[in-house]
Amino acid sequence: MKAIIMAGGLGTRLRPLTNEIPKPMVPIIDRPVMSYIIELLKNHGFTDIAVTLNYKPKIITDYFEDGARLGVRLRYYIETTPLGTAGSVKNAADFLDDDFLIMSGDAFTDMDLSDFARYHFMKKAIFTLACKYCDDAKGFGVLESSPKGRVLRFVEKPEISVPGLINTGIYMVKRQVLDLIPDGFCDFGRDILPSLAAAEKLYAYKTDKYWSDIGSLPSYYSTNYFVAKNLPSYYP
Repeated sequence: MKAIIMAGGLGTRLRPLTNEIPKPMVPIIDRPVMSYIIELLKNHGFTDIAVTLNYKPKIITDYFEDGARLGVRLRYYIETTPLGTAGSVKNAADFLDDDFLIMSGDAFTDMDLSDFARYHFMKKAIFTLACKYCDDAKGFGVLESSPKGRVLRFVEKPEISVPGLINTGIYMVKRQVLDLIPDGFCDFGRDILPSLAAAEKLYAYKTDKYWSDIGSLPSYYSTNYFVAKNLPSYYP
């Protein structure tokens, strides 16, 4: 199967770190977070990878090139104007097969992607998101799911601090979902996931593995601390 890394965000919450480099190039210990994502994908058999880019794309393409030195094949899709998470994936439609994996370019995780894919196929889902329990879900997509895994409700970034299951930005998707994405700017959390949940077409895969969104400075610092503390498990 193929995978997409969504790596086009501006990284405004990480400034000043992202003033000169895009968010996927921000280092965890001493290598870019995107290199960990690529390594995780490769370890689970995802070696054909598209990368969606917008902000300072040349820094990423010059560093990773065609992916050969990392044992993968990379193809880049550069947006002239921001297309959002869903819009950027639709922009790479010519790369995609029937079922594919999507990962955010600002996430650090050791999630079992193989088990995630098996769950997606077992449910015969058109869209499966990976989720994790969080004591404070403010700033994340929050969901409620049934005992069988169907998402009953999805709310993008509620304003109040509540505990619950949060969207990790890691998805398994059937190609037919691209038909639901309009041309231009479109966001999965804001525009696609709530309607899929309402139509009872969205499934959730719960993980207890480590996951961190490095999109903010506190989260970025805590992720570096976690990785350093757990060497060599996260830093082979």
